[in-house]
Amino acid sequence: MNTKKFTILHSNDMHGDFLAETRGEKGELIGGLALLSGYLNKVRKEEENVLYVIAGDMVQGSLIDSEYKGISTMEIMNYLSPDVVALGNHEFDYGLPHLLLLEKMANFPVVNANLYIKKYHRRLMRPFHIIKKAGFDILFTGIITEKIMDALKMDKLIGSIVNLEEASEEVGKICNAYKKDDIDLTILLTHIGFESDIELAKMLDPQWGVDIIIGGHSHTILSKPEKVNNILIAQAGVGTNQIGRFDIEVDDDTNSIVSSKWQLIEINDRLAKPDPALLDYIDNYKKKVDDKYGTVICKFTRELTHPKREVETDLGNLFADIFTSACECEVMFVGSGSIRVKQMGPQVTLGDVMACFPYDDSLHRFSVSGKQLKEIFAHVMRIENRDGEGECYQVNRGVEAVYDEKKKQLVSLKVGGQPVDDNKLYRIAMQGYHYNNASAYLGLDSQFIQTLPDHKVISTSAQQVLIEYLNNHTNIESKVEGRLVYL
Repeated sequence: MNTKKFTILHSNDMHGDFLAETRGEKGELIGGLALLSGYLNKVRKEEENVLYVIAGDMVQGSLIDSEYKGISTMEIMNYLSPDVVALGNHEFDYGLPHLLLLEKMANFPVVNANLYIKKYHRRLMRPFHIIKKAGFDILFTGIITEKIMDALKMDKLIGSIVNLEEASEEVGKICNAYKKDDIDLTILLTHIGFESDIELAKMLDPQWGVDIIIGGHSHTILSKPEKVNNILIAQAGVGTNQIGRFDIEVDDDTNSIVSSKWQLIEINDRLAKPDPALLDYIDNYKKKVDDKYGTVICKFTRELTHPKREVETDLGNLFADIFTSACECEVMFVGSGSIRVKQMGPQVTLGDVMACFPYDDSLHRFSVSGKQLKEIFAHVMRIENRDGEGECYQVNRGVEAVYDEKKKQLVSLKVGGQPVDDNKLYRIAMQGYHYNNASAYLGLDSQFIQTLPDHKVISTSAQQVLIEYLNNHTNIESKVEGRLVYL
């Protein structure tokens, strides 16, 4: 038996998480790219055959990333030097042309198998990458979340395989065409969410020889990898506070894993020292951003939090109330995922707001019947949508929605203290991203709402609405008060 040991380190959903945080009375440092780089350097020195991969969403989520539209992130990723990276949905946040610029900046391969230029049936990115290490050949390919279709909804030139069955077939195409006898290990980098990774693994033909799925998008924390259809499935949460680590032994004769160990490793200053060169590099970006955005614009009465996107939060309630006032609507739907921090305040700088709410989207208002409004809440509050992969919302004061999880139905909906009347019209508002994808996210027919006579773009910049409000108010209070209730 001809075997070789490999160490595969993996990150996902880093979201521009550049800076370390302090924890506890002793001020222990956790996370941040300088500490992560220190750990990568340490492992690369200790182990003989090391690979580092990223399963999407390197960009978006920090002020430094937003200010430089991902260019800062890509320069820092070049410093980390991953062996291969897959696309996530947020790589498209700055637009397709900008993504192509970022991809050209990368000193590492970016793989994706199911994003096509439709007319020519040509893949937009390289569909696979083979790494030769220690006499072994390792094949990587990548699959994107179906949310990519939302980001490129108006781009008729670009298309994607969006459902799992077709994604499975796409993996099969790569393996059938390029997985020769000398391919010893096949790794699929996905950005479709952990539950979808499990479903995808069930669909893959064992003869295609996929050994490992390293995923992202759902920010899943694991104690051990899943094993489905003889495929190991892992994910490493969100940010840079932790990293996944596979230590495996691969048999060259059978092209299979004969032993494996996986750990989710916390990145802290007891594990490794910060990479000083990268620390200086990041500090240079931070100083420029702090000089521009360090102005205090308001103060909250206390720290407001947004711990989970699937539940009502006090920070989400504040934003929903602010946008409700601007839109003069009865119901405001704020995408929970557009709030990118877990806490903010009590002192709030312009930079805090920009990092918390980086998406400079429009605000749309239109009217729906009470019956349609109930259908919207039943759609977004359903259990299947609150699995870490769905699109959840924060709503404004005056809305009281109660969902029974056992019955799997909306049991009560009030607006302004009154039960919603099926035949009455209610003015609702939302961000442009959700308006353009209302069919998938809200259960509304997108073509129907886009032809409503009272549809109006209230603002071309939700971010500016938010900043103006905060800049003109202080001692702001907000709390969870039972707007969204799950029985």
